[in-house]
Amino acid sequence: MGPPGRIAIASLTDKRSRTDIRAAAIRSGDRRALARAITLIESSRSDHRDQADALLAELLPYAGGAVRIGISGAPGAGKSTLIEALGLYLVGRGHRVAVLAVDPSSSRSGGSILGDKTRMELLARDSAAFIRPSPAAGTLGGVARRTREAMLVCEAAGYDVVLVETVGVGQSETAVADMVDVVLLLLLPAGGDELQGIKRGIVELADIVVVNKADGALKAAANHAAAEYRHALAMLRGRFRDWRVPVLQCSAVEAQGIGEIWNKVEEYRAVTERSGAFHRRRADQARAWMWNEIEEELTDAFRSHPQVMEILHRLERAVSEGTTTPTAAARRLLRAFMGDRRA
Repeated sequence: MGPPGRIAIASLTDKRSRTDIRAAAIRSGDRRALARAITLIESSRSDHRDQADALLAELLPYAGGAVRIGISGAPGAGKSTLIEALGLYLVGRGHRVAVLAVDPSSSRSGGSILGDKTRMELLARDSAAFIRPSPAAGTLGGVARRTREAMLVCEAAGYDVVLVETVGVGQSETAVADMVDVVLLLLLPAGGDELQGIKRGIVELADIVVVNKADGALKAAANHAAAEYRHALAMLRGRFRDWRVPVLQCSAVEAQGIGEIWNKVEEYRAVTERSGAFHRRRADQARAWMWNEIEEELTDAFRSHPQVMEILHRLERAVSEGTTTPTAAARRLLRAFMGDRRA
């Protein structure tokens, strides 16, 4: 047996070699390697996190070149149908499209439906497309915790358009805006009253609004709804001074109006790049990502802390029974986490 130092160096070399092999496979467009890499990234095991961090460091210089589009909308608005129509439109024009679709996790079992590949059957069969459903697993924001990292890996694999589908629409769904270049809000053909049911936060964050199902008997309703939405949006201040949020119509089922949506995405990117807003937004997103990761890691460390675990259930029961206030219980738990003997 060789000296300990030599064994440690050999171990580091082996890890480096595995990372290089994984990175090379991903950059070559190997879809299986890409899927395995995202599985590694989504793992909560500490050794897997170390491997994922090394892989991401290797791939980071090759990421960042894609157009990142977040697609949000209420359940039933047709998000998956629109994504498939848009994806097929783009691959037909030479683009490579990655879809990161987040499925709602069961609050009881922790499992998720993961049915997006069946809902996007035609796109899933196209060699220029990659679809990855991931469980939300209780993460707020309608996107999985590791969606940002999965997006970087897809970009390094050569996908020049990344579509991120959120669980639904609501105040917590605004997290998608912290990771994409364009937020597309999909709405149904209903009147102005319907807009009142949409949380103001996501409407204010939308860069493009699309009324779906503008076909057949719903065509007239879609025209009316689009007019109502334009009127409502005119009263809201847009995020960027040089961009007025457009309200478009489409029929995802009939693949009508898809080209107009993509044209607006390209126009939006051109406008924000000229003004410098595009690069400022990405820089802000990177900082937000860092702080979000700090919060997530601190929460994980807090919940697994031995002193916290020792008193957590007792304090939860006391709060539920009304024998102590949530504030007092929280302070006691935090003191335990920070090693304060008064806990």
